[in-house]
Amino acid sequence: ADLLRNRSAVAAAVVLLLVVVVCMCAPLYAEHIAHTDPFRSHVSGTTVVDGKTVPVLTPSSTGLGLGVTPIGPTWDMGHYFLGADNQGRDVMARLLYGGRTSLFIGVTAAVLTVVVGGAVGVVAGYAGGVVDAVVSRVLDVIWAFPVYLLAICLSVVLLTDGLSLGPVTVEAGSLWLPVVIIAAIYVPYIARPLRGQVMVLRNKEFIQAAIGSGAPTLRVLRREVLPNVLPTAIVFVPLMTALAMLTESALSFLSVGVQPPDASWGTIIEDGLGLLYTRPAVTIAPGLLIALTTAALNVLGDGVRDALDPSARLRGGV
Repeated sequence: ADLLRNRSAVAAAVVLLLVVVVCMCAPLYAEHIAHTDPFRSHVSGTTVVDGKTVPVLTPSSTGLGLGVTPIGPTWDMGHYFLGADNQGRDVMARLLYGGRTSLFIGVTAAVLTVVVGGAVGVVAGYAGGVVDAVVSRVLDVIWAFPVYLLAICLSVVLLTDGLSLGPVTVEAGSLWLPVVIIAAIYVPYIARPLRGQVMVLRNKEFIQAAIGSGAPTLRVLRREVLPNVLPTAIVFVPLMTALAMLTESALSFLSVGVQPPDASWGTIIEDGLGLLYTRPAVTIAPGLLIALTTAALNVLGDGVRDALDPSARLRGGV
């Protein structure tokens, strides 16, 4: 109820839902509206603009006469609404497919980060002693590396052979590879605050009473500790989703994130880099969607925090 009364959070949720729904309709748009395959080159293709058949890429007057300048935005939903990229692919269709990929990686990486980071933080904070010392030092090592540098290094190494951890194998070109990399580098961002919260909770009277009554550790964690840290973990999900999407876009822009034939908003920005001065829509459109989506996620995250912890809002207003 508190969340629904927060107009900013509700507006952010509506914007986010709209982005998700539109991106989920990517196959319908490509097949039934644009009538194009956004993953195939169309260097010699044609389209219809104002009733006239025009080439998707304007042929060069020299050399082999290949297309060099892609068609610009036609503002016609059925014919290259946002124009084409340097391979003649429909930018609008690729934008929707790229949104599906970016949202999948962002949400999945965020959930994985919160689950793993939360488990690590709870165990370290509750166990204390040697366990806490070892876990804290490992988190410090990960924390010491600049986030994007660590992500780039892991991506470059794993893009060649993929990742193999016992029975779990992630192929080099799989979308799960950036998910795992992003989740791994952000685990300390979740584990450290939750560890501190659990350490405070462990000294509370109700926790000490449960321990003193002889309750098993797992029961104490499940019934006493987890319900108190769960709201904090939930607040982290939209915020980490925004952070994961930004990280994925940066990696894909550097060609060490999402790999062809898949597309994300980051790869589309990279595709349009050479067209920045002639066809800026190729780069500006995904950039605007990244900014809009991450802003909505941050506003929604703030609203969820205020709803689950009203005291945080009061502290912020002092």
